[in-house]
Amino acid sequence: MNRRHFLQNLGGASVAAGSLGIWAGCRSEAVGVSASLSELSVAEIQRRMDDGLLTAERLTRHCLRRIDRIDRQGLRLNAVLEVNPEAVALSRALDEERRTKGPRGPLHGVPVLIKDNIDTGDRMQTTAGSLALAGSIAPRDAFIVARLRAAGAVVLGKANLSEWANFRGHRSISGWSGRGGLTRNPHMLDRSASGSSSGSGAAVAADLCTVAIGTETDGSIVSPASSCGIVGLKPTVGLLSRSGIIPISASQDTAGPMARSVADAAALLSAMTGIDPSDPASASSNRTLAGQDFTRFLDPGALQGARLGVARNFFKWHPRIDAVMEKTLGILRAQGAELLDVTDLPGHSKLGDAEYEVMLHEFKAGLNAYLASLGARAPVKSLEEVIAFNERHADRELKFFGQETLIEAQAKGPLTEPRYLEALERCRKWSRQDGIDRVMERDRLDALVAPTAGPAPAIELLEGDGGLGGSSTHAAVAGYPSITVPAGMILGLPVGLSFFGRAWSEGRLIGLAHAFETAAQARRTPRFLPSFDERMDG
Repeated sequence: MNRRHFLQNLGGASVAAGSLGIWAGCRSEAVGVSASLSELSVAEIQRRMDDGLLTAERLTRHCLRRIDRIDRQGLRLNAVLEVNPEAVALSRALDEERRTKGPRGPLHGVPVLIKDNIDTGDRMQTTAGSLALAGSIAPRDAFIVARLRAAGAVVLGKANLSEWANFRGHRSISGWSGRGGLTRNPHMLDRSASGSSSGSGAAVAADLCTVAIGTETDGSIVSPASSCGIVGLKPTVGLLSRSGIIPISASQDTAGPMARSVADAAALLSAMTGIDPSDPASASSNRTLAGQDFTRFLDPGALQGARLGVARNFFKWHPRIDAVMEKTLGILRAQGAELLDVTDLPGHSKLGDAEYEVMLHEFKAGLNAYLASLGARAPVKSLEEVIAFNERHADRELKFFGQETLIEAQAKGPLTEPRYLEALERCRKWSRQDGIDRVMERDRLDALVAPTAGPAPAIELLEGDGGLGGSSTHAAVAGYPSITVPAGMILGLPVGLSFFGRAWSEGRLIGLAHAFETAAQARRTPRFLPSFDERMDG
């Protein structure tokens, strides 16, 4: 169960894709915009640039054209909130640098979209999708954005998201923000892109960028990655700095890469690591992983001899999902993995409302601190002012669902409250001592595997998010790493397989996921279908 489903349990109509004739024209246009550049990997981009067959400026302009024709016009995916007005100039300067000095590394000239709760100290806004922060220009880059720029990446623009990273109201709609509207799933336009990194996931799947950055507190990277049919990697909390990222939970928040392949995700992760004194979790993290080249773990034979725990808690959501997963388990066995059924990960009833209690307390403290860091020019200066803004602009901000979560957070006290401290301890015991650590040590496992989530549910503006389930919570609450990889299709919609494990095991998970990806070849390029067709097969 990811955070979307967690909030649902506490507490119009499907979006039409337009006429079939309009859709057919848009789809033809979508796949015809310099399609030869659309599926290039990070490594292939570097090879072509080194050979003089491609420039960063050409690739950046290609992405900007696709954003204009697919995201802004035509299909109107609404994945991108704004493009960087300096992107072309930056790419041109990087091309000149390559000619005179050589490339900085694997991301030199690669277009990257940044989720809009991550600061960019440029001409673009950072708003978490909220109109309350419209016009807010961050005083500096988030630490990870500065790392990306230093690696030579082209910051292409800001991606849409579930407003406030899906921490606002009980009947939330994944992919919707007051500022950006609704992000649609590029595989099927009346289906959810999930969230909260909705725009990042949809944009990567639809080839609007090469790679993107998402953030996760519980499910917000892996769920949209699964729904959009791409790779999403949630690192151990502390591997990537959170400074300059609009927070929810200091104990669970992390940024992470979203990409079309495990190799691209590994390259992107490598560029963002580093010790940041401004983030206590980063400053005290595993320093041996800072500056690590995670692409060295890309071993297609990594599954040979691996011991994997099949987390059976997350099966039986739907017969079609189980069928895909059983086929997936067959691939893992064929690649030499030893599979052991795990049936005793602690259930959510043992966690109770502890995760939500922790989030409410940490959100209030973290958001007030973030808003204070923006200085006197910040449009709003506290959570209390955000709530008041939404009430004054209810016709735009609260027209689909409310802000019960913000109000509950505002009522919480400081992080010294016994209720908060007890909830935090309960979370750690449930997810670590009684959960992942216990099972993996007992069964001598390299990783646990589970279906990431069900296929994308229909967009429902009246009732809010639906869905068949998700497996993100144990790793999220523990602060441990997880990675999702495309595993198959169900009636035109992707489903992913998650690998998760102990803290700081990113390298091992990347190897296992890459080996599975290489064997399964399950990713499919989106077809921009308007809706289900009864003639579809798997």
